Amino acid sequence: MEGVVSVFPNMNLKLQTTTSWDFMGLKEGKRTKRNPTMESDTIIGVIDGGITPESESFSDKGFGPPPKKWKGVCSGGENFACNNKLVGARDYTKRGARDYDGHGTHTASTAAGNVVPDISFFGLGNGTVRGGVPASRIAAYKVCNYLCTSAAVLAAFDDAIADGVDLITISIGGDKASEYERDPIAIGAFHAMAKGILTVNSAGNNGPKAGVVSCVAPWILTVAASTTNRGFVTKVVLGDGKTLVGKSVNTFDLKGKKYPLVYGKSAGISACEEESAKECKTGCLDPSLVKGKIVLCRQSEDFDINEVLSNGAVAAILVNPKKDYASVSPLPLSALSQDEFESLVSYINSTKFPQATVLRSEAIFNQTSPKVASFSSRGPNTIAVDLLKPDITAPGVEILAAYSPDSTPTESEFDTRHVKFSVMSGTSMSCPHVAGVAAYVKTFNPKWSPSMIHSAIMTTAWPMNATGTDFASTEFAYGAGHVDPIAATNPGLVYEMDKADHIDFLCGLNYTADTLKLISGETIT
Repeated sequence: MEGVVSVFPNMNLKLQTTTSWDFMGLKEGKRTKRNPTMESDTIIGVIDGGITPESESFSDKGFGPPPKKWKGVCSGGENFACNNKLVGARDYTKRGARDYDGHGTHTASTAAGNVVPDISFFGLGNGTVRGGVPASRIAAYKVCNYLCTSAAVLAAFDDAIADGVDLITISIGGDKASEYERDPIAIGAFHAMAKGILTVNSAGNNGPKAGVVSCVAPWILTVAASTTNRGFVTKVVLGDGKTLVGKSVNTFDLKGKKYPLVYGKSAGISACEEESAKECKTGCLDPSLVKGKIVLCRQSEDFDINEVLSNGAVAAILVNPKKDYASVSPLPLSALSQDEFESLVSYINSTKFPQATVLRSEAIFNQTSPKVASFSSRGPNTIAVDLLKPDITAPGVEILAAYSPDSTPTESEFDTRHVKFSVMSGTSMSCPHVAGVAAYVKTFNPKWSPSMIHSAIMTTAWPMNATGTDFASTEFAYGAGHVDPIAATNPGLVYEMDKADHIDFLCGLNYTADTLKLISGETIT
């Protein structure tokens, strides 16, 4: 029909999941130079899984009316109210703009949430939670209800551009890069760029394999995820007094009481193969051998913590040599390194009544340089092979930010906790950090184009070092380096690229006029 620009499959995309601002040099309060008038005039569009309007992170106490340029609406559905901080909301899922899984609330508060003091996750990581530009406004566009469709993403871009946002942050993507004309984020971001709006997107969570970065358009700022100087560790104390140190975000307290230890291999039912029992696979554990004990499991890709919980285990100890970050657990749990796990297996095999306890997690601070997380998707760029992607890295590991109390901190059916702030990891968490930096840069340079802000952030990055020997752990992991918010406000040199430059780039990829129209929406020779 006339008026149809393009038809392509409506794919399902996925959501990509404090001290981080201090770590990057953007200190709290008067210790950081700010431009409050411009910051208050900045609107960040968050395309995600909705938002929790009642969160303290989005309270409008102290805020004046929205900027005059704002043309959006508040159509969040039933029992959903916007305010002078959360200036607009739209829903593309038929469930209202409320966030039911925590992801959208977390990303929005990381980019531009208010300064909220004395926040912790059950006592862990206690401190002030804030976004990069706390005085900025937020507009939420809910495109995900666990999965996010191409159609919803494109509609949200259209609306965000028309509503008058200054910047778009979208922590969503596919498992791998798509051709630009079939990539809804690339198409939406192209139209945003043409209207002077920068789009910041997550690189994806399919690392550490090479060539899996999902966002590869040059008009998008693509963000990898790296560590900060804070991490959460969980200690395991054995019956003989030896202490092993693993990773998890464990808020449960066994009060030092020691429980019998059992290895999944010894607690499996006869119908299960030994390897499956070692990994505590679904249906493999014998409840009579597990109940009231601490279970050891070798963690596989499809490991399900519910198998351990449903059989009555008191706690779990896992081995995951690839995992370099801590996750929230629904029971006392610690994930050990390969060496620590093997020493634990030896202790069980050589002791008549092996026992242990799992302690509450604690935060540790270190002075080591940030490292790119193992999950962060690596380049090279598979669509335009001579363009570096990702562009930059930022904190995306164990980030504490606002959360939806309608959800639980883990996906376990046994987790009954409901929290207003939680800890998450992913390029979904690093993306809004860079969106916050981009907004901060824009407050000092309001007339800068998307590419000027993009280049300022890349050229002022902290240098990073490769964490491994393979090429995927070099610039293909972290791009130009680690974002530096203060330096990015005054880079000395910026690069200007407009719509015509990007069209030239696409012509250089041998795009035809017909294909170009699918991206730009207009006839180009």
